[in-house]
Amino acid sequence: MPDVLLLCEYATLSGGERSMLSTLDGVRAGGFSPAAIAPSEGPLGDALRARDVEILPFQTRGPAGGRLPQNRLREELARLLRRRRTDLLHANSLSMGRLSGPVAAELELPSIAHLRDIIKLSSRAVADLNCHTRLLAVSNAAREFHAAGGLAVERLHVLYNGVDLKRFHPRPKSGYLHRELGLPPEAQLIGTIGQISLRKGQDVLARAGAILAEKLADVHYLIVGKRFSEKLESREFEADLRAAAGGRLAGRFHFLGVRNDVEEILGELTLLVHPARQEPLGRVLLEAAAAGAAMIATDVGGTREIFPPGSQSARLVPHDDPGALAAAILELTADHALRARLGRSARRRAEEAFDARTAASGLAEHYRQLAQSRGRWSRPS
Repeated sequence: MPDVLLLCEYATLSGGERSMLSTLDGVRAGGFSPAAIAPSEGPLGDALRARDVEILPFQTRGPAGGRLPQNRLREELARLLRRRRTDLLHANSLSMGRLSGPVAAELELPSIAHLRDIIKLSSRAVADLNCHTRLLAVSNAAREFHAAGGLAVERLHVLYNGVDLKRFHPRPKSGYLHRELGLPPEAQLIGTIGQISLRKGQDVLARAGAILAEKLADVHYLIVGKRFSEKLESREFEADLRAAAGGRLAGRFHFLGVRNDVEEILGELTLLVHPARQEPLGRVLLEAAAAGAAMIATDVGGTREIFPPGSQSARLVPHDDPGALAAAILELTADHALRARLGRSARRRAEEAFDARTAASGLAEHYRQLAQSRGRWSRPS
């Protein structure tokens, strides 16, 4: 059975890690044996072990939390790859793609870099990523952005992320979040889910909520997720967000942190709002679509590929426009029938285009194509 090594940077479970985990069963069914080069301790390590995935410990950060020098990390990665021969290397993020590109090229090892971000790249980063045999973008928007930035067009392919349609499915409201938060049953819940960061735009939701404070006195806002970055700008963003939530919305803005019950939370929401400033292909949008949630999302990145014009599967608004967001919230909170129609259409979109089994079979096909081209790099007999 051909072997593939998955290279992961963080010990946490964010969208990229969850998308990778959702493909493991399908990759195995496709005839590949996955193992991981990743931090061995933490939520990701726990999730990999629960799926019987071998972990080769690899840390990109030192004891103080700072990132280790690139040359040192490349030397360690090359050592691991020489010791643990494999048929294919799959870097699960743009950052790990940049790190591993020159190493894979030097070893003549077939490799993939997964492009899960839309960010401007330096010429050096472009050169590092172009060392890979294949580049997988999570949306056409991501592919077009990176092609314009200099990545090799002939190596760029699009593979949509998928979601487990059995785990994420429409559920009747149970009221458990109302009970947990001590809220009356008639309170409407508007949630946003994701890492607390400028890119995810939770501050725009706070500003929209302030606009609606008097008109929607029974609405409570839930922030699901936490800040992972320790950069000063990230800490200041969270501090400002919490300050905004303590103004006109005091007592109605709830920070729930990281949760393991997102599939249940989605069923309790009146609306899922995703006010991101950029989004290659938001995983929470796929999960919410599968759950049949009514959604408002900003029209950025690959979001229009999830909810194309004419699908009537979500309400799209401009980014950084709290007034437009407030207007959409006001309309949808008042119209249960419209929310129900949006939720049903969103579920159909998830079934049509974003089944995890489809994503896994597509990834296995990429693996097959590259494993067949591994040239002189071969595992010892």
